[in-house]
Amino acid sequence: MLQYGEAHTDDLASIESLRGFAKKKGLKVDLDVPYGNLLIEIFEEVAEAKLIQPTFMTGYPLEVSPLARKNDSDPKLVDRFELYIGGRELANGFSELNDPADQRDRFLEQMEARRKGDETANPIDDDYVRALEYGMPPAAGEGIGIDRLVMFFTDSPSIRDVILFPLLRPQK
Repeated sequence: MLQYGEAHTDDLASIESLRGFAKKKGLKVDLDVPYGNLLIEIFEEVAEAKLIQPTFMTGYPLEVSPLARKNDSDPKLVDRFELYIGGRELANGFSELNDPADQRDRFLEQMEARRKGDETANPIDDDYVRALEYGMPPAAGEGIGIDRLVMFFTDSPSIRDVILFPLLRPQK
């Protein structure tokens, strides 16, 4: 984002400076969201489409990765990556969070965000937390869907253009 958004590290130092950067750039982003969410919104606006060559983005904020393990060096970040090619995200991967207390706390934070209007926030999953309490060894995962590959190879602007079974419309 620094390169494509012409940002300086000072622009990313705090929520206030990030809001100021977004305003200065004239970006239409939700300025009332937490730091990590705002950072991702700005990244999607200023940098994502410019990542043509295969690029791995790392160092994701904790707020946008509720199922990923915290980074050992910086607990405000998680061990997560996304692969971008041709200006589109093709894959998402992360080390799985296997601490049940931390996971419950993050779900509770997500529920609070949902209560405040964030429709993308995850509801609490008590069954998942209970399963973690039984024990889960270190694990990681990576997802690359056929739909994203088809989108890439057909140069489709939206995943909705290639998805095999589109979402059903609500009955009237």
